[in-house]
Amino acid sequence: MNRELGCYLLAGASDDPREIIDEVRVAEELDLGTAFISERFDVKEAVTLSGAAGAASERIRIATAATNHNTRHPMVTAAYATTMHRLTRGRFMLGLGRGGAKAFASWNLPAVRTAQLEDFAGLMRRLWRGETVRDHDGPAGRFARLRLDARFDEAIPLGLVAFGPQTLALGGRAFDEVVLHTYFTDETLARSVGIVKEAAERAGRDPESVRVWSCYATIGDHIPESRRLRGTVGRLATYLQIYGDLLVSTNRWDPDVLGRFRADPVVAGIRGAIDSVATDEQIDHISGLLPAEWLGVAARGSARQCAAGVRAQLSVGADAVIMHGATPTELAPVVAAYRELAVGER
Repeated sequence: MNRELGCYLLAGASDDPREIIDEVRVAEELDLGTAFISERFDVKEAVTLSGAAGAASERIRIATAATNHNTRHPMVTAAYATTMHRLTRGRFMLGLGRGGAKAFASWNLPAVRTAQLEDFAGLMRRLWRGETVRDHDGPAGRFARLRLDARFDEAIPLGLVAFGPQTLALGGRAFDEVVLHTYFTDETLARSVGIVKEAAERAGRDPESVRVWSCYATIGDHIPESRRLRGTVGRLATYLQIYGDLLVSTNRWDPDVLGRFRADPVVAGIRGAIDSVATDEQIDHISGLLPAEWLGVAARGSARQCAAGVRAQLSVGADAVIMHGATPTELAPVVAAYRELAVGER
């Protein structure tokens, strides 16, 4: 099994959640280490999907990357993770993320703070150890009494999807694995890994015990052109819609380009996520708004070129790589080429 490789199931928008069953089986046949599940509040609710993926597989790890701690009660989340842990015989990782502040505001939920995530992680670990939590009053909330089962002693990994330096540092000191964002430059990747590892060391942890995942768009030429554009231009444009300022500042890109992107009448006229609702013509237009430097932060070209790009992420500093944006079936040629390159280096 290639423990250092992973993929997303139902990557991007999806109309048919049942496809996750075939996808996780293909990912397992490819001997990928981890299958990640993201959450959209339509037909991609993470609890249901992870249960289906766990039941349809035997070896591959199942991980959320991510769900949110504030959309379910801590008891529900703790019980969900324990159920998945036992259903999969220890193959599950609960991955959390901040989520979108604008969406939360519209749902009358406050924006997630770093301290809340840290406090919540501590609650999960205590509940999984069988502890009874009494009179808790912390950033994650006030709870008179929380308990799952006094007999529990569950070693369930916690993951964190991290972007900015505060969240990266939190991942290093309090989580087991950290998933970085897609479209990070090599410099940003190396810097982010450094923040995680240094924070782990400051917290008295072994930096090597915290695994950092590069989330690397992997869209080879064997994928039809329309799908390639939607998975590269469309996906990056969607990120720029949602948190463009953060992505641009993190990568130290030119903010004027982002301003022109937002002001473009085609972009401004699209209601919804570009990778989900834009037409092929609109995405083709948007491709002319984004610099080649920005779109180049992805694995493209032949399967062998994509595989070499994936291996390069490990050389830059990542411990593992999620090949993002393609289905497991679409990733099969890249995985085969990855193995050939690995054999050639021995």
